Amino acid sequence: MEYKVIEGGGITSPKGFTAGAVYVGVKSRKSQKPDVAVLYSETEASCAAVFTTNKFCAAPVILDREILKNGKARAIVINSGNANAATGTQGIEDARTVEREAEKLLGVGENEVFVCSTGVIGQKLPVEKVLEGVRQIIPAKLDKANGSDAAYAIMTTDTVRKESAYELELSSGTIRIGAMAKGSGMIHPNMATTLAYVTTDAKCDSADLQKMLHNAIDKSFNMCTVDGDTSTNDTMILLANGASGVEVKTEEDKAALAGLIEHICIDMARRIASDGEGATHLIVVESYGLPTEHDARLVAKAIAGSTLFKAAVFGRDANWGRIMAAAGYSGADVDPTKADCIIKSSAGEVQVMKDGFGTDFSEELAKAVLTEHDITVIVDFHSGDGKAVAYGCDLTYEYVKINGDYRT
Repeated sequence: MEYKVIEGGGITSPKGFTAGAVYVGVKSRKSQKPDVAVLYSETEASCAAVFTTNKFCAAPVILDREILKNGKARAIVINSGNANAATGTQGIEDARTVEREAEKLLGVGENEVFVCSTGVIGQKLPVEKVLEGVRQIIPAKLDKANGSDAAYAIMTTDTVRKESAYELELSSGTIRIGAMAKGSGMIHPNMATTLAYVTTDAKCDSADLQKMLHNAIDKSFNMCTVDGDTSTNDTMILLANGASGVEVKTEEDKAALAGLIEHICIDMARRIASDGEGATHLIVVESYGLPTEHDARLVAKAIAGSTLFKAAVFGRDANWGRIMAAAGYSGADVDPTKADCIIKSSAGEVQVMKDGFGTDFSEELAKAVLTEHDITVIVDFHSGDGKAVAYGCDLTYEYVKINGDYRT
């Protein structure tokens, strides 16, 4: 399926979506970066979502799980700088207060606004500041041109905005899909993601959207890891408002839309891994020849998440033993005697293992391969049709520096 990239596009590229963002000082550090954002659909939208499985989940996650049951929504309010996690019943009430204020200002019904937070855990949400941000944005700053401002506002330790948009031709017309995400550290999703949002102007049933989203998550955000920590706030929300007038009804159209949702989620997952805290490399791990897809997923994510291998990539050291050790402890059904391993980048490729044994390879070429930003590791166990791809990054001194004083 061919998707047309919308250059400079993002979360408001689909018809009927606007956004706005302002700075209100949610976090004590006064960076002046916008820290409250609102995403708004001008018409009622079907919705789907997934959330963190961390039992220590944030107050907005608890609230949003209830809102999701309606299957419809109009807006999302997001703040950065404070996670509103480990804040008890007060945190839930604060999230509800933000929701109700946004609904009042937008003139929409109850339980039609999702609320999301990201930032420091364990500190009370400065709810009055967030409310002030909402009041500044609605309605004065809601505009189609402000999608990139919203993508900037949701960032915490991210160094770049993560946003993209595409067009897709369906049987009854053209639809658009847009996305924005944040995530740099505390990234190791489990049936959820970081904070990520997808919009489309297609008309689609919420039950179909939920199925599409779950399938997309499994091959994108759930295969992304930065540091092995699953966030308390992980949330992924998909809104479809039908503003294009194109209804997704045929099985072919449903498959096409599902494919595009998966594509844009993989795009966002790659951007998150590439922007991992302190990262200097994106590591893509492709695993093949496993008995099942589940085995392949275990292998790929274990390698991408190996602290020792991540450190080796940072040091430009083709230490393939760390790759195979991670595959061995992944829990997958692997046969070490059949294993092949290749490391490659735009500088070339080196085969470091063949039929379960290490090979003679050029350390000079291997170092050149590992000097490039995007690194691909390919492992093949020749034991079945199971395959998977995972996304990670290297581990650098900067990661420790960022997280050593993140709270203070």
